[in-house]
Amino acid sequence: MGNSMVIRYTVRPEAAEENQRLVQNVFAELAANQPEGLHYMTFRLADGVSFVHVVSVDGEDNPLLKTEAFAEFQRNIGERWVEPATAAEATIVGSYGFGDV
Repeated sequence: MGNSMVIRYTVRPEAAEENQRLVQNVFAELAANQPEGLHYMTFRLADGVSFVHVVSVDGEDNPLLKTEAFAEFQRNIGERWVEPATAAEATIVGSYGFGDV
């Protein structure tokens, strides 16, 4: 796998369900279009308001950035945040069983 990122942020409690719905819409669009070269997973942490996105892209072109649902997810995201996103480049050391959930 190529370029990988881990992104973490916290949303306002009243925005958590909306944020999850927007993320689920992204995955629905990805499932429908099945872009190649994209490996993407999102976690909602036990506190209910923190989210972690893990994305890995084969090559330089990130198909996620071309989806309508992802653009909608990003629209007004700053209004949902309590804590802005922190993003870190990452190197995959290993993976087991992280196929389709």
